Amino acid sequence: MPLTYDPATGYTPEQLVAIRHYLHQWPELGFHETATTAYLRRLMEQIGIPVLSTPDLRTGLVARITGAKPGPHIGLRADIDGLPVTEIADVPVHSQVEGRMHACGHDLHMTYLIAAASRLAAPASRAALAGTIDVLFQPAEETSLGAKEVIRTVLDEGGFDQGAGPLDAFIGAHNMPDYAPDEIAVGDKPMMACTIRFGVTLHAQGSHGARPESGTGPIEAMATMISTLQTIVSRNISPLHPAVVSVTSVHAGSVWNVIPAEAQFLGTARVFSDDDERTVHDRFFTIINSIAQAYGITADIDWPEPQVVMESDPTLGRAVADDVREGGYARLAPIVQQMPGEDFAEFSKRTRVVFAFIGSNGRDDRHYIHSPKYVGLDASIPTGAAFYEHAARRVLAEIAAGR
Repeated sequence: MPLTYDPATGYTPEQLVAIRHYLHQWPELGFHETATTAYLRRLMEQIGIPVLSTPDLRTGLVARITGAKPGPHIGLRADIDGLPVTEIADVPVHSQVEGRMHACGHDLHMTYLIAAASRLAAPASRAALAGTIDVLFQPAEETSLGAKEVIRTVLDEGGFDQGAGPLDAFIGAHNMPDYAPDEIAVGDKPMMACTIRFGVTLHAQGSHGARPESGTGPIEAMATMISTLQTIVSRNISPLHPAVVSVTSVHAGSVWNVIPAEAQFLGTARVFSDDDERTVHDRFFTIINSIAQAYGITADIDWPEPQVVMESDPTLGRAVADDVREGGYARLAPIVQQMPGEDFAEFSKRTRVVFAFIGSNGRDDRHYIHSPKYVGLDASIPTGAAFYEHAARRVLAEIAAGR
């Protein structure tokens, strides 16, 4: 914890780097971020921002900045979980937890929002602020379930209301190592893909490895399925449309001389349109069921509701892009679509959202998020903090002007 704090100016740049380094050293996995949540709570108390009561939210928190004047009610969100990745990056401060790492830069995201909250909560800022800003530190983004958990336990239970009324908008961001630390990409174009998770379990008749004719083993069927699934994109999706189908985990058998009775595989698909999502779904089910029938086995398909495309509300996205361009606190960069998903998109089903990419590296030798060699630079902190602060003010003004 910073030993000193000036409420008039917020945390100093040196304090923010120290906060980021502490968070980087102690990553926690989704829905287990208890120490991280406790640390964030202490920071909010130091800033003087009350933490709302959200008893059903296991980890993470919501804190509230109330302006001196009435106005819209918006939220700012940062995700807080790490990944089960062992860090081998060339950085001055490493993870101190074996097998865990902030390989997606959520330590940066928390620091951006901590910095912005400290500035928005300053006495002079509150005196001029027309509206209410809720600060959400969201758990478990990497599980794709964190935003849904917040919606279920907080939004649907009135946890964001508590005297401020419904949320008029939500603002989020993700660091992106492909951009330099002084760059922000935001606007009205789709940014991150619709994310589909799938699992397939094959049920067959096991047999001795020397007597395959006495069973209906699943391994050959699974191999055929995996190779055939690649034709979904190559032969059914326009080459002008970004789309991916990837099998990422395969399990079958445990003994060298036994053909198993069951096999499983998991994977993901990514698309950017509803039509392509339907095409992938329909072709996937047809391929799996047809091949299963041909091999004389059965298949159970697990296909949860997809996570929607991450894109900003067009009006608010353009307004925030204009604010970046006119504000001079960062360079506005073009949006380059990314195939990873983002569970912040779930909030777009309930309210207007704005989402941005914050540059976090930009060097030629950079590594992408989720890599054990990923490096998010401290130089990104001022840009991310400025984004949350300026975007909050601009979105409040835009919503108020439209009422």
